[in-house]
Amino acid sequence: MDFEDSPELADFRSQVRAFLDANAELKRGDERDWSRNAAALDPEVAADFRRRCREWQKLLYDSGWAGITWPSAFGGRGLSSAHQIIFNQELARYDATSGFMIATQALVGPTLMRHGNAEQQDRYLAPLLSGTEAWCQLFSEPGAGSDLAAIATRAVLDGDEWVVNGQKVWTSSAQHADYGILIARTDPSAPKHKGITFFIVDMKTPGIDVRPLVQAQGVAHFNEVFLSDVRIPVGNVVGDVNDGWKVTRTTLRSESSMISGGSQATGFDAIVSTARRTNRTADPIVRDALARIYSNEQILKWMGWRTQTAVMTGRLELALHGSLLKNFFTRSLSYRVEVAVDLEGAEGMLQHEAEGDGFWQYQLLNQFASRIGGGTEEVHRNNLGEQALGLPREPAVDRDVPWTETRKA
Repeated sequence: MDFEDSPELADFRSQVRAFLDANAELKRGDERDWSRNAAALDPEVAADFRRRCREWQKLLYDSGWAGITWPSAFGGRGLSSAHQIIFNQELARYDATSGFMIATQALVGPTLMRHGNAEQQDRYLAPLLSGTEAWCQLFSEPGAGSDLAAIATRAVLDGDEWVVNGQKVWTSSAQHADYGILIARTDPSAPKHKGITFFIVDMKTPGIDVRPLVQAQGVAHFNEVFLSDVRIPVGNVVGDVNDGWKVTRTTLRSESSMISGGSQATGFDAIVSTARRTNRTADPIVRDALARIYSNEQILKWMGWRTQTAVMTGRLELALHGSLLKNFFTRSLSYRVEVAVDLEGAEGMLQHEAEGDGFWQYQLLNQFASRIGGGTEEVHRNNLGEQALGLPREPAVDRDVPWTETRKA
């Protein structure tokens, strides 16, 4: 693996550091860092976090640091993934973030650039990149999460509008979104992958009812969204009618890699700090668990470096499968947070009264969002079996039959 910057990349790194030094503060690693408030329970703190995320994204956009890999024709800088990696590496040291907008830009941007028409690209890409407009992803449904192509939400053409009825669930940040990307079934007589259409929907459209799902930690990151006679203009179809699965696949490709690159606020140093505070570092069983946590962290880092080398050198055959990264990350996360709560003993049964306002208790409950989001661990194991190991595909008796004849219908 080669981690040395080329002269061009070294110069770019210097430019990034100069920009960040002038516009952000270094992280202090405690509650004074506003960028750690993504899951704040206090509504005022959460609202302030979203405001500062938008302000930071607008600053990046106005200063020419947003959309580093986006083509210049769409408002980006047209640089390589290596440049984006360097920017992310440097930004990680600073108390600044664009929050959930990072995810929606990665999901919506490439989709509209590849499949959207010129009018859609002109209307939506710049506000997306500048953070002026927030987005959400209206994909999963009750009974159609892992098997996303089984969606039952229907869209029926009525003149120059599509009328949509159905329900979506696990929609991140829908209550704060201006627009959403939506998939709905437009031809129920076609096989389930064939009769789907991809839409852009204004979240203020009459008939959209967003209901936050309060999680065990007390926050509402996810939502269920009910659509009752929601009218969407025909001009908001992305790609071709009934060919939305192709568009959807573009959106899905980056989800697992985004999750595998998630925050390491629960890393080895944090675990050791808790072990020392509870006087458990001399326990041989605890030391064995700490060694495993450290090893997992190093392995994940090396996996990331391998992918980084593939990008930097253009040798994409070196890159690891995204499903491997995603599953290793989530399994390691689960083990870390479970060990941390065990270390606290009886204190681990508390919530806000525990260390750091219940920091480890929150992380223990929050692990399932990573394990389920972006495709369950089981789905990613199937991906690895079929795409990396060459095993036969999972049996699917309903793949080629009309959706109306499936059990879901």
